[in-house]
Amino acid sequence: MPELPEVETIRRGIEPIIRGRRINAVHILQPDLRWKVDTKAVQKWVTGQIITAVSRRSKCLVWKLSNDASLVIHLGMSGRIGLFSPDEEVEKHTHLIFDLQGNIQLRYRDPRRFGYVDVVPPGSLSNYKRFSLLGPEPLSDEFNGSYLQQKLSKSKRAVKTALLDMGVAAGVGNIYASEALFLAGIDPRRLASDLRQNEFDGLAEAVKQVLSHAIKKGGTTLNDFRNATGEPGFFQTELAVYDRKEQPCLKCGTAIEKVVIGGRSTYFCPVCQG
Repeated sequence: MPELPEVETIRRGIEPIIRGRRINAVHILQPDLRWKVDTKAVQKWVTGQIITAVSRRSKCLVWKLSNDASLVIHLGMSGRIGLFSPDEEVEKHTHLIFDLQGNIQLRYRDPRRFGYVDVVPPGSLSNYKRFSLLGPEPLSDEFNGSYLQQKLSKSKRAVKTALLDMGVAAGVGNIYASEALFLAGIDPRRLASDLRQNEFDGLAEAVKQVLSHAIKKGGTTLNDFRNATGEPGFFQTELAVYDRKEQPCLKCGTAIEKVVIGGRSTYFCPVCQG
């Protein structure tokens, strides 16, 4: 699944290219995604509008349009957005095609159809239902040790599970939670309520460091992630624990262990995070 760094990589790739362009037409080839694309809303609020900004909220891309409407795009498990010439062959599983001013197309492809494309009417983004329960952005100033301590000091969940809660942090993601807990030296199995204030401080800082570095590396490509120009990410070459079961810890040489916490594969060093 494209996580926060992958989505941010895509945002940074497409934003300077599509910002300021008019959406001349939207071709909805397959509306039945996770939630059905509202064809009428697309034609009413999206077609003919100019893209004025491209931002990100959690793992979603958000296009701000000239009529103050927004288009929210979630890539789901296997979604991809790419820029193409109209003359290029349309790949299988391409569900939406945006004809943009300047004779370029932006295409949304999602083989598993777990993603979605949603239209938010003008002036309604602040009340958008799918963002209403999200916690702060993990790269924001609001996400810090004091916030985590206030939010999790009474939580009896494993700290790894708590960190993946979208109501705690908007989109840390499984890979990056494991990496951040390693960097912070915290056992992912510990109860969140058992952490001390200095550990909350260290964890918040570790999350920011891991996510920021992953963005610089263009995200992580483990299966089929590609950015908007078809290039993979390279953060997987620097993973310290994730997907490194039985390989030596980069700090102490102890074999990395794997456990399942909350249904998610979790990797850690039993010594450095003991």
